[in-house]
Amino acid sequence: MAIPYGYKIEKGKAVVDEEQAEQVRMIFKGYLSGLAYVAAAEAVGLKLFHPAVKKILQNKRYLGDMYYPAIIDQETFERAEAERFKRQRKMGRIFPDKPVAECKPATKFIMPKAGKIFIDPFKQAEYVYSLIESEVGK
Repeated sequence: MAIPYGYKIEKGKAVVDEEQAEQVRMIFKGYLSGLAYVAAAEAVGLKLFHPAVKKILQNKRYLGDMYYPAIIDQETFERAEAERFKRQRKMGRIFPDKPVAECKPATKFIMPKAGKIFIDPFKQAEYVYSLIESEVGK
């Protein structure tokens, strides 16, 4: 996982990179003052695309957690979220969540008895796995 913009790692711990952290704070401030995502980033000297700025505004690590120190306060984060939803509604970009299909791994298979034995365990495993025919009904 990548280190969020505004932090650096020193001696195994995340610490605030003050120059970058100030840019993050100013992105929040710019966005809350009415700037669009890209314009808020450009106002602090960053050339970022829309999704990257949105991820910054939605990244809860900036509130601080057990590993990352806080860069912004809870109120600023919540105001930015509220503004984001307000703008999305205004532009008709609120979509219902897509249903998440339940994924169950297959656990029962039909397999004929192995007829060959290989000395190389990798070849044996490859051979045995190739014998799997189909999943048994659940």
